[in-house]
Amino acid sequence: MTRQRQDPAHQLCLAQEPEADRLLSEDRFALLTGMLLDQQFPMEHAFRGPQKLADRMNGFDIRRIAEADPEEFEELGATPPAIHRYGRSMARRVQELARYVVENYDGKVENLWTEGDPDGKEVLKRLKALPGFGDQKARIFLSLLGKQLGVEPKGWREAAGAYGEQGSHRSVADVRDAESLSQVREFKKKMKAEAKK
Repeated sequence: MTRQRQDPAHQLCLAQEPEADRLLSEDRFALLTGMLLDQQFPMEHAFRGPQKLADRMNGFDIRRIAEADPEEFEELGATPPAIHRYGRSMARRVQELARYVVENYDGKVENLWTEGDPDGKEVLKRLKALPGFGDQKARIFLSLLGKQLGVEPKGWREAAGAYGEQGSHRSVADVRDAESLSQVREFKKKMKAEAKK
């Protein structure tokens, strides 16, 4: 049984910008999109991407994104300030992700962790099947669900691996304010330095 501890509208602080964070807190596809964009790009800028799209589309709607003309949608992603340093290709990925969620989960991101009452392992498997989500990204998102949104399928911490550890500062799942963002940055810097040794 997937438990929901917190208020589902818990205010996230990932984009470090009130309006963008409000959208991430209220719209699960916006949150999933931010996670998709979080690569080779500063984290808080990646999580501001959904708000940029919402401003340009007059609202953030998974079905409108899925059905948008691909070239026009790429243009929205690449318009300065772009949603990512690779604005066009990431806009294509966002659209692929929207289509996948519409086709497989009836456009409801929550179904990833509620449909059929899955355990942590199953939720991780479903996240890994998403376009643009590899193993690490899936584990981080599962950890974000558990740590900040109170979505706690049985065994989620084990499935999330090190990202699920309590009190860690490894990823976006641990960012709650500017201070924790800099702690996560420090951790990543340290890991990069150790990898170079």
